[in-house]
Amino acid sequence: MHELVGALRSYAWGSRTALAQLCGRPVPSAHPEAELWFGAHPADPAQVRTGDRTISLLELVATDPVRELGAVATQFDEKLPFLLKVLAAEEPLSLQAHPSTTQAEVGFERENRARVPLDSPMRNYRDENHKPELVVALDRFEALAGFRDPRRTVELLRALRVDGLGSYAELLAAQPDSAGLRTLFTTWITLPQNVLATLLPAVLDGCVRYLSGTGTREFTAEARTALELAEAYPGDAGVLAALLLNRLTLEPGQGLFLAAGNLHAYLRGLGVEIMANSDNVLRGGLTPKHVDVPELLRVLDFEPIDLPVVLPEPAGDGSVRYRTPAPEFALRRFDLVAGSAQVPLTAAGPGIVLCTAGTVRLIQNGAPLELERGMAAWISAADSDIRAQAVAGAAQLFCACVGATT
Repeated sequence: MHELVGALRSYAWGSRTALAQLCGRPVPSAHPEAELWFGAHPADPAQVRTGDRTISLLELVATDPVRELGAVATQFDEKLPFLLKVLAAEEPLSLQAHPSTTQAEVGFERENRARVPLDSPMRNYRDENHKPELVVALDRFEALAGFRDPRRTVELLRALRVDGLGSYAELLAAQPDSAGLRTLFTTWITLPQNVLATLLPAVLDGCVRYLSGTGTREFTAEARTALELAEAYPGDAGVLAALLLNRLTLEPGQGLFLAAGNLHAYLRGLGVEIMANSDNVLRGGLTPKHVDVPELLRVLDFEPIDLPVVLPEPAGDGSVRYRTPAPEFALRRFDLVAGSAQVPLTAAGPGIVLCTAGTVRLIQNGAPLELERGMAAWISAADSDIRAQAVAGAAQLFCACVGATT
């Protein structure tokens, strides 16, 4: 086992405090810090400290995939199949979805044939992989995810009492299913600028009136979110599209799983995120980055869903697990108590352990490795009998591994 140094990614929506505090650095940071990548993705692999040298995890796995990945090496083309991140959102992320494996393979090949550079900002597909993902909240985490039941959306649109929304509400009321959602979403996301410039301010005025009214306000969070998005991205059609999505709040320890084609936008919060090893994103708005609406429409799943919160369940080894259908990854959480006995990290390798609270001591054959908050370690398939123990207080440890091995 070796210390793993994450790759820090700076985006405009990131936080100047959350990741710096997590990693014990001065606050505020010089730039917004959005993501800390612990993985072997070619775009930004983490670094492994082995003795007196440092090597990227990508290179380490490629040098000896059988030792590092074990039995799953052949299953995943001798590559680590997941990417672990810490995500810190101070402002909303883009309205986005991720492709299925088939869609990613076709899109990647198409852009390769068109000779779009891999690092081009106009690129949609940076690899051939799908990107199911799970986020687990470290603090209160706000998100938009999945198309809401169309009947509830009709209620929301009518509750805003905006004349310009009437025809759209009736359109969806007449066809309250995935086809109706596809029609309405496509209409809104492709509105001519002159039409959008009239409709969107009227909708925002409707949100203000709704929030100023008396009595029960069932859609308070949705109305406030629309106003917040419009402030961050004025004149963006994605503000309208966001009215069609489920508005979720995750409390610390709760998770959210997103399959391919699921439209979503994280709004704010700090969380541990694990996904298939991919950086494919199709954006539809709420961003200064490349937006490709036709391609987004090609991959979206318009089936309405009531996304359940993923709650941790006992794993039988002192940890709790977050169940998902993804074969590429599995995530467990250990809450370690000060002074407790050493806890065995069963089925840890190949994998990554990440300390998110306190200090954890990992022990293998008597050799210790201490991880402070924000630090991580790489556990190869050849590593065994690893135990964890809290040091001088309670601690929290996430263990990310390949789903096929658990």
